[in-house]
Amino acid sequence: MSSAAQSYEPSLLERGVTAARENKTRKTGANAMRKRLLLGLTAGVVLAGAAYGAYWSLSSSHYVTTDNAYVGASVAQINSQVSGPILRVAVDDTRMVHKGDVLVEIDPADAKLTLARAEADYRHTLQRVSQYYAQRSAAAATVMARQSDVSRTADDYARRQNLAASGAISREQLSTARTAAVAASANLTAAREQLQSQAELVRGFDVANHPETLLAQAAIDKAKLDLSRTVIRAPVDGIVSQRKAQIGQSVAPGQSLMTVTPVAQAYVDANFKEGQLGQVKMGQPVTLTSDLYGSHVEFHGHVAGLGGGTGSAFAVIPAQNATGNWIKVVQRVPVRVTLDPKELAAHPLRVGLSMNASIDTRAE
Repeated sequence: MSSAAQSYEPSLLERGVTAARENKTRKTGANAMRKRLLLGLTAGVVLAGAAYGAYWSLSSSHYVTTDNAYVGASVAQINSQVSGPILRVAVDDTRMVHKGDVLVEIDPADAKLTLARAEADYRHTLQRVSQYYAQRSAAAATVMARQSDVSRTADDYARRQNLAASGAISREQLSTARTAAVAASANLTAAREQLQSQAELVRGFDVANHPETLLAQAAIDKAKLDLSRTVIRAPVDGIVSQRKAQIGQSVAPGQSLMTVTPVAQAYVDANFKEGQLGQVKMGQPVTLTSDLYGSHVEFHGHVAGLGGGTGSAFAVIPAQNATGNWIKVVQRVPVRVTLDPKELAAHPLRVGLSMNASIDTRAE
């Protein structure tokens, strides 16, 4: 009996039932595992959404960012202010210069001749103005002489009138005396007018402050200024670019020679979308990164101001929106950002470089 029991093997039906039970058990376990995974995924999505919502509400919603930002600077245009041939060009493109460094020298020969002529005219003017004072003195002396003539001829005419009444002199002699008195009075009037004319030339001035003297001195100052302008110096610290000046080239006043870019005074113009500017105000802090140095180098600055219009409004050919196929396009407004000079000195930027800008709008 025991050996028969040991040699018993389950039937095909029993094996099928057993397999079905095992398969059901495995399916039940898989479904339970799937439910746990789905619950975990749902919980993860909910937690991630809540975390992002909290981050956006507490931090991200207070920042506006753009990668449409570029470095700019107030470039110094170097022009000739006098005419003449160029003797020397002391710099070339990419050269770093400091304020006061010599850039270009123009032949000073013509300017020196003009200065010599102005100095000669000034000395001649001093002589002429000195003559005005001498002529005034001479005119005053002439007036005194004419006054004496008037007194003498008046007395003579009075005496002759008395003599004519007694018949001692002829009527012709009386007429001659009267004519002499009238002429003396006219001469006195003319002398006084001449004195007045000479006095007006020097009234309220001495030789050094006379208008003609000042005009001649101004001509000397102008000639000296033109002579000093034959040496063109850098107006600011910066980098030379767009050099056009060549040795021997004849230049005229106003002709462009080169530019100097003050990289230490660079700023950033960040073009934000119109929907991002509702909370942007002057003075708010800005964090920037440059494609030149990468995201590991940050620049810091402040909003200096917002542009007076969108970029398309000031374009050479403004957009014409009054058409039948009009499509709304989001506009951008330039925001000027000033940069920290110390950070600029440590990591110099160049005009036109791309920047990424982020404004913290929480600051009032």
